[in-house]
Amino acid sequence: MTAIVILNPYSNRWTAKARWPEAEAALKTAGVNFELVVSERKGAVVALAEEAARAGFSPVIAAGGDGTIGETVNGMIGAMAGSLENPIGPFGIMPLGSANDLVDTLGIPKDLTAAAKIIAAGRTDFIDVGKCNERYFVNNSAAGLEPYVTTKQEKIHWIKGVPRYLVAAIQGILDKPEWKAKVEWDGGSFEGPLSLISIGNGPRTGGIFFMSPHADPRDGKLTFAYGYRSTRLGLFQALPRAMKPGEGSFVEMDGMYEIHATRLSIQLNRPSPVHTDGELFPEWLQSLKYEIFPKRLQIILP
Repeated sequence: MTAIVILNPYSNRWTAKARWPEAEAALKTAGVNFELVVSERKGAVVALAEEAARAGFSPVIAAGGDGTIGETVNGMIGAMAGSLENPIGPFGIMPLGSANDLVDTLGIPKDLTAAAKIIAAGRTDFIDVGKCNERYFVNNSAAGLEPYVTTKQEKIHWIKGVPRYLVAAIQGILDKPEWKAKVEWDGGSFEGPLSLISIGNGPRTGGIFFMSPHADPRDGKLTFAYGYRSTRLGLFQALPRAMKPGEGSFVEMDGMYEIHATRLSIQLNRPSPVHTDGELFPEWLQSLKYEIFPKRLQIILP
């Protein structure tokens, strides 16, 4: 069966477009028989993936970063009438993004020759898929400070790659946005001020941050990290600890928490930016509902 590659040339600020000849050569050398479609505008990946899935291409391969992965999965689900009653896939990744968070979590090599060989081998496993309101995600989602930082990094053009996320984080902390929230999940609730609200299927975001450090994309749970720091100094103290995946993580600090749940609802006192897999919703939101769909994505892995 013929594979299809969906290339998002904008990934990593057009670096994906420049690297496509390298990725194409790697896939051909590995013996992958594929057709190529290229996204020509922001948001087009979803429609391209839906068309590819309906046409029966297999596997569907996302060539881009975490946002491209998330959009491709949303398109594949769209081909199933928006339902995840049954698993979708197989799905492959050619990592051409800036952060490549899901790729790192799953142990997929960022070297394109190695990644192409893994796609050619075709070994698959199943991972969970999350949902925020009507949008699905594979790696993570967030409201509060994290997507606020995303709005900052989208405006930064003088730094490339992962350092851009760090500079944006510093700018976001200096603004010190905060919200009052009512949060409910299976087994608990919280009401009070919040600086950050991060929901992970995987632990990483932005290439260097572990905002839901104990998330596991195979455990059938959402990992919800939330907390409040009353001062900019408190947020800056949390910043380096947000780069630690294990002991010493920011979730061990006073006022910071991490829980695991299958469902989550969030009501904010004022709108917040929200993202899934790094892609911002077009509007800021006050009401969010999350759920997890265990083992619904069949993905090609090492």
